[in-house]
Order: sequence, then C-alpha cells, then structure tokens
Amino acid sequence: MSGFLLHSGATVLCAHTGQARPNSPDQRVLLGGQPAATQPPGYLVSGCTLPTNAGGPCVSAQWVVAASRVKLGGQPAVLRDSQSVCVPTGTPLQISVCQTRVKGV
Repeated sequence: MSGFLLHSGATVLCAHTGQARPNSPDQRVLLGGQPAATQPPGYLVSGCTLPTNAGGPCVSAQWVVAASRVKLGGQPAVLRDSQSVCVPTGTPLQISVCQTRVKGV
C-alpha cells in the first residue's frame, strides 16, 4: 500500500458527513505547513448526522491499516488509502482532499 500522507487540514468525513480531525497530529512533521497525522491516537468526529436510534452518531475513528515504512515520532503515518473504522457505527472514514506532494508506503 502506498499513498499521499494525511495532514490535519485534509478533508476526512465519516459515512454520514461528520467532519473528522486528528486527535493529536505530529507537530514536528509539517506537510504544507500543517501537522502530519499518525495512526494512534486516531481521529475525533463531529457533526455526524446519523441519529442515536440508528446506532449513531460517529464520535471517533481508529486507523486499522496505515503506512508500513513511514513512521512519524515512532508511529505509522496515515496515508490516503489507509483503512479506518468509526466508533460506534463501524463505518470507514472517507478521505476526499489531502496534500499531493509527499507519498509514503
């Protein structure tokens, strides 16, 4: 798996259009002037439109697959094609916009 690295300004949404942001991006590595995202500690989701009676809303997400060769502060970097799962719905995050200069494996 290879893809562009994600940063804190990337547009990442839950399946129900909630905005997802990195919980604690790596402040030492900047991509386009914005901190890079790492696999742990995950993402926080806000604005999810899935109602409570339907199992929602999405409140957080964890990356289950990330970069295998690129580490930031000892943690795997999040790539555009990384796989995730939202809590409590189990749906994946959708990455629609990210930086396109730095790639990783």
